[in-house]
Amino acid sequence: MTGTPHPRTQTEPGTITVFSDIWCSFAHVGIHRLHTTRRRLGLEDRVRFNHRAFPLELFNNGPSPRPGTDSEVGGIAHLEPDAGWQLWRAPDWKFPSSSLPALEAVQLAKAQGLAASERLDLALRRAFWAQSRSIGARAVVVAVAEETEGVDAEAIAAGLDDGRARRTVTEDFRCAQEHDVRCSPHLYLPDGSDHPNPGVTARWHGAYGTGFPQVTGDDPTVYEELLKRAAG
Repeated sequence: MTGTPHPRTQTEPGTITVFSDIWCSFAHVGIHRLHTTRRRLGLEDRVRFNHRAFPLELFNNGPSPRPGTDSEVGGIAHLEPDAGWQLWRAPDWKFPSSSLPALEAVQLAKAQGLAASERLDLALRRAFWAQSRSIGARAVVVAVAEETEGVDAEAIAAGLDDGRARRTVTEDFRCAQEHDVRCSPHLYLPDGSDHPNPGVTARWHGAYGTGFPQVTGDDPTVYEELLKRAAG
């Protein structure tokens, strides 16, 4: 990426900025790899993840269809089975029509520190992908916050109620539109480099919601290099 970086993609030393959506399967893989690789390298006290929103429903002018996410479980979950996956098991009417409340909650948690927002982000991803919970519902998002260690769920609830984080999410969306944030996940490092969907290449057969994804390349080892570079 060339030119002056946008403040939302500029990344402080010891930090990786991550643009992603919570109901994106590729991001579920990527975030799992960030956490597990950081732990394995012993860098949990040296590298933090600064989550930014890549709200797919705003890009697509509509929610993610259940057949699309179910097809991603079949095509993507084998990359990182331990991240937690299942086909949607709750009633159809509980499938979330939006991920914005969950994305807002992650931004709200930043007031409690990046570590708190990291934990809530990961918990919300598992709630959707592994537990079939409707992360578009305020009650579900608050319940996940209550279950997440080190997160003040009352503060999250208050922020959802007054809407203070919606502007943050929409400004992340505008940044992504205008500054070539290409996909979910897209990582930005302190050295100015950026890495869309690190290590993974894929193609779609048919339209999203009726077709299915095919992984054409996967190299999970790239996360080790990215974390080491972020640690400096």
